[in-house]
Amino acid sequence: MSDRADAIAPDTTGLNFFRADPSLTDLLRIYLAPALYRHIEPHLDRLGALAGGPLDECARLADRHPPVLHHRDRFGRDEQWIEYHPAYRELERAAYGEFGIHAMSHRRGILGWPETYPAVAKHAFTYLFNQAEYGLGCPINVTDGAAMLLARFGDGALKTKYLDGLTTTDMARLTQGAQFMTEKEGGSDVGRLTTTALRDGDRWRLHGEKWFCSNADAAVAMVLARPEGAPAGTRGLALFLVPRRLDDGSPNRYRIVRLKDKLGTRSMASGEIAFAGATAYLVGRADRGFAQMAEMVNWSRLSNGVKSTALMRRALHDALAVARGRIAFARPVIALPLARRQLVKMMLALEEALSLSFATADALDRAEAGSQEAALLLRVLTPVLKFRATRDARKVCGDALEMRGGVGYIEEFAPARLLRDAHLGSIWEGTGNIVALDALTRAVGRHGADAVLRAALSQRLEEASSIPPEFSERLQQLADRAIAFAQAVAGDPGSEVEARRATSALYHAASAVNLAWEAHRIHEHRGDARRLLLSSLVVEHRLSARDPLVAGADEARLVERLLDDAPVPMAEAAALTAPLGVG
Repeated sequence: MSDRADAIAPDTTGLNFFRADPSLTDLLRIYLAPALYRHIEPHLDRLGALAGGPLDECARLADRHPPVLHHRDRFGRDEQWIEYHPAYRELERAAYGEFGIHAMSHRRGILGWPETYPAVAKHAFTYLFNQAEYGLGCPINVTDGAAMLLARFGDGALKTKYLDGLTTTDMARLTQGAQFMTEKEGGSDVGRLTTTALRDGDRWRLHGEKWFCSNADAAVAMVLARPEGAPAGTRGLALFLVPRRLDDGSPNRYRIVRLKDKLGTRSMASGEIAFAGATAYLVGRADRGFAQMAEMVNWSRLSNGVKSTALMRRALHDALAVARGRIAFARPVIALPLARRQLVKMMLALEEALSLSFATADALDRAEAGSQEAALLLRVLTPVLKFRATRDARKVCGDALEMRGGVGYIEEFAPARLLRDAHLGSIWEGTGNIVALDALTRAVGRHGADAVLRAALSQRLEEASSIPPEFSERLQQLADRAIAFAQAVAGDPGSEVEARRATSALYHAASAVNLAWEAHRIHEHRGDARRLLLSSLVVEHRLSARDPLVAGADEARLVERLLDDAPVPMAEAAALTAPLGVG
C-alpha cells in the first residue's frame, strides 16, 4: 500500500492569498488613491501570507473545537462564560489587534494610516481574512456595525462610555459588539418581535427572548425591542444598547440559554438570550429603531457579499491546487476539458462577485461623502450583491469539494468547511426571498434606484472606450432590458414570484458592464483585458437564452486564456469574444 504523500492532491497551505490574486490588486488600483494603495499593500501582503498559513490552521482548529458555554465558575458561582479554543483567540488577535479590521471605518491611525479607511480598503482586508476564517467574520462585522450605530445615533454620554472600546485595537480594552434581533416570532418578519422595554429613570429594562444571537457573549449588544405602549409593527421598535456587565462589574440581567449547534461557522458562539429586566440604553429616537438598525443591516449585507466572495476565492484556490497538482488518466487534471470548464465556471461566479463587491463598496464611500446618487445606487446594489453572491458561493464551494473528489468530503481539508460556511450567507441578514423583494419592491419600486443604476452603467460603458463598440452596445441593451424587467416586476404585485429572477438579472447585467469597464481600465494600466472575456461569458451564459439540446460555441481558446496567467491584449480579447455572438 502506497504511503506517498504526493499521491493526494496538494492544498493551498503556504499560498499567499494576496499575491495569488491579481484581480484584487487590479481593482484596488482602480478604486483607491495611489498613496492609500501603496500604504496598505504591504499589510495586505502580510495578511495574505497569514491567511494562507497560520490563520488557516487556526481556523481549522477553531472549527474542530467549537465554543462551550459554562453556567458556573469553578467555585460554583452563577457566572456564565464561554470557553474558546486558543486558536480562536489567535484569530481574534489578528483581526482586532494586529489589523484592526473592525475599526477601519471609525478610528484614525489603524496600521499607521492617518485617516479612517474607505470601505473599499477595509473590505480588501475583510476579503483576505475570510478566505482563512469565515466564522469570526460575523463578530468583526457586528462590532464594526455597533460602532457605526453608536457614532451616528447615540448620545454624547453613550459615545464617551462605549465607542472607544468598540474601536480600539488594544485587546485588553476591546469591547466586542453584537446585534440581537431575531426571535422565534420575528425572523424575517421583524415587526412581530415581542421583546419589550420598560422605562426605568434614564435607562430601560428589557424583557423577552432572542432566538439567534451571534457573538453571544459580546460586551455590548445592539437590540431591538418594543417600548411599552408603542404601536405594533416595525414602527413601534426602538434600538437599545445593552451591556453585558454593569458599571459595578456585575452581570446584566440576561442569560445565554444555550449555544446553537450549527452546520457552519462553528468557531463562533451563536446562542439564545433571555432578558429578565436587563439594563439597556436607548440609542437614537424611540420611533426610529428599525430604520436605524436597517443601516447596520445594509452594512452587514455588503460585508456578507464580500465574505461570500472570499469563500469563492478560497474554493477556487483549492480547486486550482488540485487541478494543477493531481494526475488523472495520465494527464494533469487541469488539462482535462471538463475540469477546465468547471474551473472557469467557478472563476466566472467569483469574479462577478468580486467586481460587484468593490463597485458596491465604492458606492458606499461616495454615499458617505454626501452623494445622493451614490446612496441610491448603494440602495439597489447592496441587496442585489447579497442575494446572488451568497447563493453562488454555495455552488462554487460545492464544486471545489467535487474537484478534490472523496478527499474533499473529509473534514481534514478545507472544502467541507467552506461548503458548510457558505450556506449561512444566504440566511444572514435576510433570506434570498426577503432580499430579492427588498431589491425589487423597495429599492426599485419605492426608491426608484433603477434610474441611478441605469445612469451608472451607461456612464461606465461610455468610459470603456477601448472595448469593441458592438459589445458595448450589446451590454447597454442587456442592462436596459434587465432594468425594465425589474421595473415590471416591482410595479406588479402579481409578479412577486419573478423577484428572484429579476434580481439575478440586475446582478448579471451590472457585473457584465463592470467587468468590461474594468477590462478597459486594467488594459490601460498593464495591458490585460481578460476581464472582457469574463464579461462576454456573463452575457453568453447568464443573460442569453440557450437551447439546452444544442452544443454551445467553442470556448476552448477563451478558457485557455482565462486559466493562463499571461496578459490578454484587448485586440485578442475582442477576437475571442466575437465567435460567441457578443462581439
